[in-house]
Amino acid sequence: MEAGKRSLNDIFNRNKILEIPFFQRAYVWDEPQWQRFLADMEYLSLTNKPYFLGSIILKQQLTNSQQSIGDKRTIIDGQQRLTTLAIFFKVLSLKLKNQYINDIFRLPLNNNEIALMHNRNDIDAFTRILNLSEMDHLEELDNITRSYKYFVDNIDENKINVQNILTNLMFVGIDLNTNDDEQQIFDTINSLGVKLTTAELLKNYFFDRNDIDKYIVYWQNVFEKDIEIRDYWETEIFAGRLPRTFIDILFYSFLQIKIQEPGLQVRAEDKNSYGKVDSLFESYKNFIEKYKIDKNALLCEIKEYANIFSNNLNNNAIDCELGSHGIDRINVIIFGLETTTLIPYILYLLKNQPDKNEKNKIYDTLESYIIRRMVVHANTKNYNQLFTERFINNKILTAQEIVTYINDRSDKVNYFPTDQELVDGFKTSKLINKQALGILYMIETKIRNRSMYTTSIMGIDRYSLEHIMPKKWKNNWNDISSEIDVIERDRKLLTLGNLTMITSSLNSSIRDASWEVKKNGNEIHEGLKHFASGLETFSEYLKEPKWDETTIERRAEFLSQKALQIWQW
Repeated sequence: MEAGKRSLNDIFNRNKILEIPFFQRAYVWDEPQWQRFLADMEYLSLTNKPYFLGSIILKQQLTNSQQSIGDKRTIIDGQQRLTTLAIFFKVLSLKLKNQYINDIFRLPLNNNEIALMHNRNDIDAFTRILNLSEMDHLEELDNITRSYKYFVDNIDENKINVQNILTNLMFVGIDLNTNDDEQQIFDTINSLGVKLTTAELLKNYFFDRNDIDKYIVYWQNVFEKDIEIRDYWETEIFAGRLPRTFIDILFYSFLQIKIQEPGLQVRAEDKNSYGKVDSLFESYKNFIEKYKIDKNALLCEIKEYANIFSNNLNNNAIDCELGSHGIDRINVIIFGLETTTLIPYILYLLKNQPDKNEKNKIYDTLESYIIRRMVVHANTKNYNQLFTERFINNKILTAQEIVTYINDRSDKVNYFPTDQELVDGFKTSKLINKQALGILYMIETKIRNRSMYTTSIMGIDRYSLEHIMPKKWKNNWNDISSEIDVIERDRKLLTLGNLTMITSSLNSSIRDASWEVKKNGNEIHEGLKHFASGLETFSEYLKEPKWDETTIERRAEFLSQKALQIWQW
């Protein structure tokens, strides 16, 4: 990698082809950017001082001896500003009738071709504009042509000094060799901007300008067929601490499945390296090259897994009524309770287990395992290795195999909590709100007698979590004086026995009120009877004349007994 100051002549030296990846996003600059750019060019013309326009990252391409141009580079960063520059200078050359300006972006040693090769979305419009011999009125069908029209209408050649621009226009240039990691460098340079996604890099890695038919079959029809499909794959969720799109999660999950194949004999250190999310593109390249993977065969598999993913995994489950069995419950665990480490194994299961009943048994078993461990506050840091490497590597495809595998482990990290541990967890565990709400919600959707209620159970995201005895209980519940009792109350009110899901947050005047007011509401605002009366997990407790530590203990016992019935092993 080489970095430093670059002039326009350094970048377009008339013996170098710059190529925007063919399947890169379309040119997106619009009038605010064009206006700022033109103002910069006028300022530079006036001051005749060095002016930095931004960064340009170029990556060296391998060329063969038969090519007339020996220097060909891919534009990793700078597509928008270089495209704008080319159009600006083209319009300027037409206005001034200056052939020298026109030739800046030409290759005299290669039939005077354009030195900037554009992507598939913009190549026709860009080529048409740069090949104009005189000013022409073009129909504004795209941003490239709109940019041309803007400069035609707004460039005042009297305010432009071409020599000053050519002399003083500077860039921060970074030149990468063929082995440098462009994703890492791009993301570092643009740490506060839009990152270059794994999917975009892989698209241009798998396909080139000669692969249009293959691209349509294995990418466009899968990920970009229409707006609805594109929006689905661009859905962004938090996986760990970072937001990630569905398409990037798919590529990560597929690689974790693929590297477990016994026939490939992927080394342990490589598996560990390929499991890093932040270097996924480099992992794909290394995996394909090191283990001699056929790209076309891999694309077929990716397409198959993409269809499985889109047909089964959807975070809309957190907004919809939830049944008592099936994939939707797993969707709530994955997206509502943020257990995205399950995704690779679920995809593997969906592809390799054809029996619907067995899949439902596995879903129930996974739910029991994850929710029980959530209740007892068990560590989740080993989930990725368990669900991805161990389950897939051992070809676990039945509920009984899951039970046997976990029960046979001698380590205590991935243990299944006992019934007593579960009961104790309901009485003592202090969970974050999302987990507490999820546990109550999953119980409610299992025990709810749907024939008794005219209203259906809503999606988990439609509910709020409420502390029945409020954290600020001393304002209206101050019926104890012992310091030990105060400590005990503060501990108990954070446990599951004192928590309920409700259909809407309580007004602040109700939230910290006495039990009677909190239960019945006041003359202005509704209380718990309005927002929780239809819930099996709490409705009976609305009859309680008093809410204290004893009531919390009894409700924790009630919830734990329901949990024992639901989440068996």
